[in-house]
Amino acid sequence: MTSAVPVLLSSSSVFPEPTAAAFELAAALGYDGIEVMVWTDAVSQDAGALKGLTAHYGVPVLAVHAPCLLVTQRVWSPDPWERLRRSAVLAETLGAPTVVVHPPFSWQRDYARTFTDGLRALQRAHPDLRFAVENMFPVRMAGREFVPYQPGWDPTTVGFDAYTLDLSHCAASRADALTLADTMAGGLEHVHLGDGSGLGRDEHLVPGRGNQPCAELLDSLARRGFRGAVAVEVNTRGARSRLVREADLREALEFARRHLATGAGEGSDRPAIADRPAT
Repeated sequence: MTSAVPVLLSSSSVFPEPTAAAFELAAALGYDGIEVMVWTDAVSQDAGALKGLTAHYGVPVLAVHAPCLLVTQRVWSPDPWERLRRSAVLAETLGAPTVVVHPPFSWQRDYARTFTDGLRALQRAHPDLRFAVENMFPVRMAGREFVPYQPGWDPTTVGFDAYTLDLSHCAASRADALTLADTMAGGLEHVHLGDGSGLGRDEHLVPGRGNQPCAELLDSLARRGFRGAVAVEVNTRGARSRLVREADLREALEFARRHLATGAGEGSDRPAIADRPAT
């Protein structure tokens, strides 16, 4: 039994290797596509270069992660709306249906104030795309905790049309991933697959190496009527060699495929969660 849910390789998973290496590894390992993390690597920002990599390796770009990280605040423009607009154009040019977006940082007051309405306007301007807002996490330093996002790390408290569920971020926020998926309901558009130990920090472990319900979440996607993609987003920067990085990414892909297939088999004759009667 196989799953119809595509498994993507996030280009962030090959860091510190460049974006092009993600295409090479995805092709070698049999991933269904790429999620491009737009960052300081010029290739990640260039539609022509990315199209060339897709043509060469036969691996499509199926998601674009907008430059929302601290280290990407000057990519394309210091204006966060311009970065989102250019991410949308990049996704449309590449035929990728999903743009992954982080909530605004707390110091981006003007951006935060207009985020909900602006995202809806962007959606109207790009009706074939889904702008999937990602759950984040608090930061803990010197025994103190603060939330660097506005209005918070959990986008469901505001309410958006589409979400990205990140399991490593669930571990860092000590949130229950299955409960958060229930809250996202039919808006669950995209999954970032990475594990965590629940120690309150963002780890992006290979799934199965932490204590998050990665298997259970994947098993449940068919029952949830999920129509999006699962992107492996793991931290391999500590890998001692390309062979070790490749082994980690192969293990993550096999984990995803195994549990997606199990869920598809178990859920094939069940209604999607959104279609079940309330209890």
